[in-house]
Amino acid sequence: AATKLASAEKLMYFCTDQLGLEQDFEQKQMPDGKLPVDGFLLCVDVSRGMNRNFDEQLKFVSNLYNQLAKTKKPVVVVLTKCDEGVERYIRDAHAFALGKKNLQVVETSARSNVNVDLAFGTLVQLVDKSRGKAKIIPYFEALKQQSQQIAAAKDKYEWLVSRIVKSHHEAWPNVSRKMQPAPEYQDYVYLEGTQKAKKLFLQHVQRLKQEHIERRRKVYLALLPQALDALVPDLDEIDHLSRAKAEKLLEAKPDFLKWFVVLEETPWDATGHVDDVDNERIPFDLLETPAAEQLYEAHLEKLRNERKRAEMRRAFRENLETSPFVTPGKPWEEARSFIMNEDFYLWLEESVYMDIYGKHQKQLIDKAKEDFQELLLEYSELFYELELDAKPSKEKMGVIQEVLGEEQRFKALQKLQAERDALILKHIHFVYHPTKETCPSCAACVDARVEQLLASRFIRHHRNPLADSNVDRINLVILGKDGLARELANEIRALCTNDDKYVIEGKMYELALRPIEGNVRLPVNAFQTPTFQPHGCLCLYNSKESLSYVVESIEKSRESAAGRRDGHSAQLPLTLVLVNKRGGGDAGGETLQSLIQQGQQIASKLQCVFLDPASAGIGYGRNINEKQIGQVLKGLLDAKRNLNLVVGSTPGTKDASDGADLRVVMCLMCGDPASADEVLLPILQAQPCRPAPGGGAAV
Repeated sequence: AATKLASAEKLMYFCTDQLGLEQDFEQKQMPDGKLPVDGFLLCVDVSRGMNRNFDEQLKFVSNLYNQLAKTKKPVVVVLTKCDEGVERYIRDAHAFALGKKNLQVVETSARSNVNVDLAFGTLVQLVDKSRGKAKIIPYFEALKQQSQQIAAAKDKYEWLVSRIVKSHHEAWPNVSRKMQPAPEYQDYVYLEGTQKAKKLFLQHVQRLKQEHIERRRKVYLALLPQALDALVPDLDEIDHLSRAKAEKLLEAKPDFLKWFVVLEETPWDATGHVDDVDNERIPFDLLETPAAEQLYEAHLEKLRNERKRAEMRRAFRENLETSPFVTPGKPWEEARSFIMNEDFYLWLEESVYMDIYGKHQKQLIDKAKEDFQELLLEYSELFYELELDAKPSKEKMGVIQEVLGEEQRFKALQKLQAERDALILKHIHFVYHPTKETCPSCAACVDARVEQLLASRFIRHHRNPLADSNVDRINLVILGKDGLARELANEIRALCTNDDKYVIEGKMYELALRPIEGNVRLPVNAFQTPTFQPHGCLCLYNSKESLSYVVESIEKSRESAAGRRDGHSAQLPLTLVLVNKRGGGDAGGETLQSLIQQGQQIASKLQCVFLDPASAGIGYGRNINEKQIGQVLKGLLDAKRNLNLVVGSTPGTKDASDGADLRVVMCLMCGDPASADEVLLPILQAQPCRPAPGGGAAV
């Protein structure tokens, strides 16, 4: 209870545990050897102590307080170890303080760091009256505030750790140095200490490691079904094997090491393999885990289901082939009730059966059409009395259907009457316009076989850009300004079939039109494109201005072709046509005769064909007619054929260029089909196949 202490050059210490270990702690000496005492903290342990009677302890505290009171110095009663405090002890201590005048009590816990600063702050306020009076907070309320403060500081510290520590390989010394300047680190260490800060760091690192392991596990498990599909795709191989034998079978597979790795140490997640991100092979011991076992069982179940579905598809196809209710053209809705049973619905979706049914129907229909075509060939005499325009009347069609009506091959297409009628019309068209395109033998047509045989026999000495084009295709540029090109293109398309085919001399040709009305120097208006090689150009005019546009465009096109060294485009066949002058009359002083004369002059200059309305026998004021279009296209076709001539030579013949008549004399070996093909097919190159009078196909 002394208020003046003297201990010159003595070390300050906090507790006797430091005696003998002075070098391990910060060393401070007593100031000036003298120390005045300004106040006292009277500490009372309120925990349950061994062999200690609290009532006797409180008597000792009471006597001690009486000694301190004589000094006239401020005193604060501090209840310690309140985190383990006994409620009665705390109550008795407060009762003791109430009996004294102005004696304040502070409940503390040094272990939890609760109200320790408050105890000293309360004493300082009593010593220095100028300071504000400290508010005394009960232990449990202070503990709550302390817990909230620690929780907030912990959240901020954990955020700091998660921002800095991204890898589970990080070490505490390095990370703690990085975090020391951060207030989040400082606040938490002040409240909880360095060891707890390190503990949270280690928990975070462990969490990162587990997350990394889990990611690797998911990668391996995602790869495992693919490995099983590659190594053991056959159900018969593994269906009755135990797990151990199945693993032995996997190890024996040639591609085992492509999918798996056998580690010397296990488990896999405790080895360095978990950090080898470039090696995605599955650790073999992973197969022992429950998740891998489930995937293996799922693989078995998948193979069993696939086998069952394959059996169902096969059974369904067999059902289709044997069912008398499935006929060509019968819709699925009508056939379903006759061919489906409950087992089919259990294993496959109805869409799968519909797909199989659709393919089966296609086979039935193709076979029925083929049989019907043979029927038409057998009854070829029915079609001899038709007109040459190949358009039978309704009465004639009725006669044909009546004659064929009793035939089973006719009845087979009962649900496809439109297609059956189309086949009849197609057959009639073939009878009067026999070509390889209309031939019912399709790819087996003799004409097609002849072309294939000739292409493989003859040597081509001259190549032309147009020679590789399909001879049955015509690419036509239509040149004209102010809508002339577009209008004529639409008129020509109106004369074509639905699939842009045009008939010339009884033969179908694919017609591609490219109307141009702008600057031909621009790519969008170029005569030639990567997908369009023109065979000719139809130049339209109806005025002096439109004629000038045609001339300028042709000259520009030829200049561009010369720059590209494209001889074909420079020599493109041209036809100049005077077409309908909108509104008629002599607009602008231009007469029909003057436009014709100007067109003839330009045609002579461009060395091209000139067509005028009078040449076609039509009056001025009408557009180019179908006859003129046919003349133009036929002329282009003839020019194209000339470019496609193949010049070849064989021993014993003269070159075709000297005008000699080339003749081939061959002997047909009747008993040798191969020789017959080699001899007969070249001879019959220009002879199309026709139906024989007695039925069947003949050459």
